[in-house]
Amino acid sequence: MSTSPARTLKGSRRLQRRRDRRSPSPQWQFLRGFLKNPVMVGSIIPSSRVLIEKMLAPVDWANTKLFVEYGPGVGTFTRPVLEKLGPDAKLVTIDTNPDFTRYLKDSIDDPRLVAVNGSAADVEKILVDHGLGSADYVLSGLPFSTLPAGVGEDIAEATANVIRPGGAFLVYQFSPKVRDFIAPHFAPIKRGFEWVNVPPAVLFWAYKGERQA
Repeated sequence: MSTSPARTLKGSRRLQRRRDRRSPSPQWQFLRGFLKNPVMVGSIIPSSRVLIEKMLAPVDWANTKLFVEYGPGVGTFTRPVLEKLGPDAKLVTIDTNPDFTRYLKDSIDDPRLVAVNGSAADVEKILVDHGLGSADYVLSGLPFSTLPAGVGEDIAEATANVIRPGGAFLVYQFSPKVRDFIAPHFAPIKRGFEWVNVPPAVLFWAYKGERQA
């Protein structure tokens, strides 16, 4: 017995709805990641669009060839960065949570994205392994003040080593203590604050050498 086009269409829609129900939403992925490792995720709610735009506002996108993001989670910053990034640039995301890395690979189809499961402290090796040079910008939402002893210092030093002169380390935190980690390696450091976020966040733009005009 032949199947009518209407029945076939209805069946395909039903199948798609089942797939959608099985696919975890970004919000659920983020919550699951937080519950799995709250020390590394830092917040139970993704960053607001207002915070994202403010954090990324100083970036010189026209001259950015390599952008690195620590702790991308479900891509709250990753997607806006890709929207602004040039067609010949690369975005490397580094996350210790394999679920987040897998989610980014599955949900973002963009050849400019290099999603890596690993530690931000190993950023130098990661860039070398992928045949990439110095980064123009590194973005981080990692909770430096709650990281295991020594890890915050290692990440700050490694980050300073991979950023080109004139580049910057962009950091959003819920504690101003992160400045203690980055100050030995960066100057000048600009500071901001964003209330339209849960919780409100402290923002730092830490430049390697004098900021380029």
